[in-house]
Amino acid sequence: MAGIKALISLSFGGAIGLMFLMLGCALPVYANYWPLFVLFFYILSSIPYCISRRVADDTGSASNACKELAIFLTTGIVISAFALPIVFARAEVIAWGACALVLTANIVIFATILGFFLVFGLNDDFGWQQW
Repeated sequence: MAGIKALISLSFGGAIGLMFLMLGCALPVYANYWPLFVLFFYILSSIPYCISRRVADDTGSASNACKELAIFLTTGIVISAFALPIVFARAEVIAWGACALVLTANIVIFATILGFFLVFGLNDDFGWQQW
């Protein structure tokens, strides 16, 4: 039953994050849909880690080059997701209020993605590898 509660809370977190993103785009004060480009970063952020989990062999060592590269690439993607709305706001493509809402959405969505990998990344019967 703990898996169901975790799944429901993660879906609630994702919905809240997407709500902040849509508010940053669709409010009549802002009315600009350029911040939706961070959706690409949301999708791309989990791909390097998923690939490294499939490719890397567990030799029992403390460090693995494939996992380290995946963490490095994921960090770059996450930083880019936070930088894009700031660059848009500095270039006056979007308003600073929309930038704040998108940054809030980034925090919530990336915390949800991290929570997903922490909850379902364990090697037990209820893991994300089954999906």
